[in-house]
Amino acid sequence: MVDSRRAAMRGATRSPARGSRTPALVAGVKAALTVLSVALAGVLGALAAGSVLMARKVVTPARREHDTRILALDTAAQTITLSRTPDTGLPGRYGLFTSGTSDYIKLGSVLSEDATSVKRKLLTHIGSDARLEPEAAFSGWYYDRPEQLHLPFTPELIGSTVGPCPAWLFAAGEGDTWVIQVHGRGTTRAECLRAVPVFHALGITSLVVSYRNDGEAPRSRSGTYALGATEWRDVDAAVGFARRRGARRIIIMGWSMGGAIALQLALNSAHGDAIAGLILESPVVDWRVVLAYQARVERVPLPVSRLAIEALQNEWAAPLTRTGAAIRLDQLDVVARAAELRHPVLILHSDDDGFVPSDASHDLVAARPDLVEMQVFEVARHTKLWNYDQERWSESIGDWVRAHGIVPA
Repeated sequence: MVDSRRAAMRGATRSPARGSRTPALVAGVKAALTVLSVALAGVLGALAAGSVLMARKVVTPARREHDTRILALDTAAQTITLSRTPDTGLPGRYGLFTSGTSDYIKLGSVLSEDATSVKRKLLTHIGSDARLEPEAAFSGWYYDRPEQLHLPFTPELIGSTVGPCPAWLFAAGEGDTWVIQVHGRGTTRAECLRAVPVFHALGITSLVVSYRNDGEAPRSRSGTYALGATEWRDVDAAVGFARRRGARRIIIMGWSMGGAIALQLALNSAHGDAIAGLILESPVVDWRVVLAYQARVERVPLPVSRLAIEALQNEWAAPLTRTGAAIRLDQLDVVARAAELRHPVLILHSDDDGFVPSDASHDLVAARPDLVEMQVFEVARHTKLWNYDQERWSESIGDWVRAHGIVPA
């Protein structure tokens, strides 16, 4: 009787307590789930937003970014002191984009350096009344106008599907062997000028071209880069132009993203029979390797970079990334497509590139040693191999064109 009464009492006391806690517990769980859902949505939203921004940055033509500072300018001694970076301390001749009384100046050898600064000789005369803003951009261009080469040239217009694309034509030799030079991302055709004298000395005519959305050629509907997937058509139009002008053997030379464009041209052009070979300077061979590398350098979280790469490849994301259409990165992966190559290739790449890693270039050599040769530099950085060692760079090209019978040995 006592036991049953205790049991009844326990039941009587427990039931109200259990019942009174249930609504509070349910409300607490609901609140926690709501907070978690909001937090998850926030995280996913942040990932999506970050990936879209990264994808847009990849394809959007941008202004040149400042990467060094002018610390001192000695107009009496004609020297300039720059903040030290992996590029500003390189030996050789370079250029510097500036603002103020000059917008571009040429730089000579390193005179002195320490942990934070580099003093270089000025090769462009700067007057005592010059005013230069501190922010500047170090460049491998060296020449920034075709007149500086002191070689005869004519301005040309190449008819492309997007409209007339400006070009410079430097005639040489008999006029039957040409090189078409293709600049990289975020630059213009002036990037290619330093190679013109090398080819001119070999009797090879140079056609230095522009392509859609580069700031000189017409704008496409999207106004963005397709990383070589569409730009190759403008260079293909230049190949047709060259053939109509008497070219029988044509070299395609691509710098950085211009290398990706050159490779797509070689894989897709109907003019393949006229292409004698490719010369690639610091080239993009596989965009996924480049994008993953740059994401690590800029400390972009891995999920964001992966989403960005996926977004570039999908039609549904095109309105967000503003590409106009999906960019099929697998089609731009020439290591995977190495079996399709038909033309000899010379790659010039530095293992410390710092922008386009040389891994895919090495992989392409391994995949097609019968067609692809590579001159490996160690400390020349991105598209600055000519500047770092002009003699070796020039001899490598000369030896290669002669070895392949493009010009007489």
